[in-house]
Amino acid sequence: MYNKTNVKEHFMCDTIDLSRPEIAFALRAVYQAADLVRNVQKTMSPAAMVKQDRSPVTVADFAAQALVAHLLHSVFPGQPLVAEEGADMLRDAAQREQLAKITETVAQYVPQATEATVCDWIARGEASPAGVFWTLDPIDGTKGFLRGDQYAVALAQIEAGVVQVAALGCPQLHVSQGGGKETGDVAKESSEHVGSILIAAVGFGTWRAPLVEASLTDIDLFERMRVSTVDDPRQVRVLRSVEAGHTDTDAVARLAAELGTQAPPVPLDSQAKYAVLAAGEGDLLVRLLSPSRPNYREKIWDQAAGSRVVEEAGGRVTDLDGRPLDFAAGRTLAENRGVLATNGHVHEAALSALRRIGA
Repeated sequence: MYNKTNVKEHFMCDTIDLSRPEIAFALRAVYQAADLVRNVQKTMSPAAMVKQDRSPVTVADFAAQALVAHLLHSVFPGQPLVAEEGADMLRDAAQREQLAKITETVAQYVPQATEATVCDWIARGEASPAGVFWTLDPIDGTKGFLRGDQYAVALAQIEAGVVQVAALGCPQLHVSQGGGKETGDVAKESSEHVGSILIAAVGFGTWRAPLVEASLTDIDLFERMRVSTVDDPRQVRVLRSVEAGHTDTDAVARLAAELGTQAPPVPLDSQAKYAVLAAGEGDLLVRLLSPSRPNYREKIWDQAAGSRVVEEAGGRVTDLDGRPLDFAAGRTLAENRGVLATNGHVHEAALSALRRIGA
């Protein structure tokens, strides 16, 4: 297991050890889940079901979670999974057709899958955080997935409240260190690229490779990601959620104005924003509280993988009050209010600006 380290130590390793069991598992699980999700998107018009919280969920969400849960139990049977989806709705007779589609999808990767085992695998994600555990968002940015825009498969291992290993699979995103692209252009790239897979582990830095199977074993396909060196708040490129229900878009605009930045905020779905920030193609990511949900607390699977990806690239991630994110508080970041992630250089300026605008 890895030890917590400080930013100065992050770049001591010249490469990422793909043979480490946790790293190898995270890469393979995210690659296979992303491949599954991408294949669903290619072969069908995703039919969204509606959960009790009214957010859309698809065959791909459930199938990807079932696959990762099965893989985790095979490799680390004693480590729980804390994930977004539950199995109860699928056991309802009214969802029999959807369950059959989910099972058919999972069986392409796990031939022995049955409707009963798929429900059991999905239900493993309902575990409570304890000891060393993993957290998964099978499709972070489901609405982006449904629109054909950005989404991510996000997986992280947590121990004692600290994210130890993180992987992001972004099928629609191409980021490359020093690529020299405008942030908006990066966010729009899709079908002509194979996508990106990012892996980060405490003390090993953050690394990006093409989202192809060869990246699971070929270290030469990986390049190190480092945040930008922008230290002038007026030059900051701000990343924010697309969905207005996920953030306070007016406050994001006020923050940008308070910082004096001239570039308009870039709307981008999912933890793909963290990947863009880690690659130095954005400088500040903010998750403000929506006025319609002032008491909302982030789910750990929405932030764990991305936060480690940014921190290992040299950035900084806190809540809106400057406190570290506490992944030991349960299935939500109950002790934190919102999220601020930056390249580190502009973090204090951003916190000051947030205080001035009352966010």
